[in-house]
Amino acid sequence: MTACAIEDGTAAAVEAGETAETVETVEPGSDEPNGAAEPPDPAADTALNSPEGAAADAATEAACPPVVPERPTAETVLPTPAFTITANGAYAARLTAARPEVPGNEVPENGDTAWFPERWTLDGPEPYAVPLPLNQPEDAGSQLLPLADGRVLIRRRVADGHTLSLLYPTGPGTGELLLGAVECDELTLLPPSPDGVSAYALSTGAYSTGLWLVAGGSNGPEQIAELPGRCSGGVWLDRAGRLLALDREPAGGGPVKAVAVDLGRGAEMTPLLQIAPDSDDRLLLADPDSGLLLIRSDAPGHDRLGWGVLGSCLPVRFPECLRPADAAVTPFAVQPGQMLMPESCAVALRIDGAAGSWLGVWRPAGRRLHQLPVPEGWLAGSGVWSREGVLALPYAHGETACAVALLTAPADEEPAAVRGPAGYPENGMQPSGAVAPPSVCRPVPLGQAPLVGRTVPLLGRTTTD
Repeated sequence: MTACAIEDGTAAAVEAGETAETVETVEPGSDEPNGAAEPPDPAADTALNSPEGAAADAATEAACPPVVPERPTAETVLPTPAFTITANGAYAARLTAARPEVPGNEVPENGDTAWFPERWTLDGPEPYAVPLPLNQPEDAGSQLLPLADGRVLIRRRVADGHTLSLLYPTGPGTGELLLGAVECDELTLLPPSPDGVSAYALSTGAYSTGLWLVAGGSNGPEQIAELPGRCSGGVWLDRAGRLLALDREPAGGGPVKAVAVDLGRGAEMTPLLQIAPDSDDRLLLADPDSGLLLIRSDAPGHDRLGWGVLGSCLPVRFPECLRPADAAVTPFAVQPGQMLMPESCAVALRIDGAAGSWLGVWRPAGRRLHQLPVPEGWLAGSGVWSREGVLALPYAHGETACAVALLTAPADEEPAAVRGPAGYPENGMQPSGAVAPPSVCRPVPLGQAPLVGRTVPLLGRTTTD
């Protein structure tokens, strides 16, 4: 695959995604006053009031002007059901349209699409899919969640609520273990827990949100907490499946803020992310190893993708390269295993535009977005990184019912040296940007959230001089 590097772009709609670990400090602000939809100033860094970042981005753009790739080679039609991958990347599950060759899943005579569950195994020598059909097709609104033991949790809508069952292959057939039912209007499964055996769900009401343990317990689905406000999202903050981040809207209305829920302390909820008092601040992804956070916030004036580092006093940065023209960018996977090296983590992003959906790869240190073609039939917005920086992209197309394309993250080449300021010696070792005075970071006092022997600071504002 060939890569195109982009460093700048005009404003684009940005949508969300999710995951995270312990927590850090961030700041508001924007390089665009009031969120104006004007082309950004190339010299203005999205690090919000960071002179070093402004100089570096200006040099990068001078050395590597914006390039818009040609129409991607594959136009991807987004599947209605989601493709969900376990936290360890071993299994995945999705609803797929019935095929005549699958026993028990004949296409209905009325022409409607018949859906059935399918489990993918991704950690073997070759990926393969196992159909899990039952006696009747599934509704397209059913939700699947793979577990680390290979079973698949399915949530189905029924007249008075939702039922939950575990599906598993039994030779030529499919076994089903009914776990129980939850009587509520809406029930949404949270992303797979890092422990691989537990599954959680949210039931959102007008003024509060129920947190349910729907699999992995001893007595079927059980409500473990009633959280104030309307909660959504879901990002795991540790590898033990104990700390969970949710996006919470106050019961009476107001800005959405990420909060941390400690499942080991009775679902104790503490503030987690606050960039500006009136901004909507959501946590999208986080890597427990490096501490890299990906955030969506409208603090700059409209929704922007930003990044920060857990425990840092530096402001959140909102890179211009993550705003390609006429496209929406959504992060979906972060490279793990980069201990204490958050800026070197490769991030996979789904880019949606008029031409379809394709792939973006970005590193905070690289300051550029590599736009890459994807295999035909890519299950858009899904993929798993290895620690070595290889991205596995699942796809299914035509006679290929289950396949994975491997992509090595492209390197971020250093921009060509630019002429230094007046009086700077021309020795071939000029910096990549204009020399800027060092910034002084003055973090405001952080809210302390004791979470079992360690403190999770409130992600809040910082200022720079």
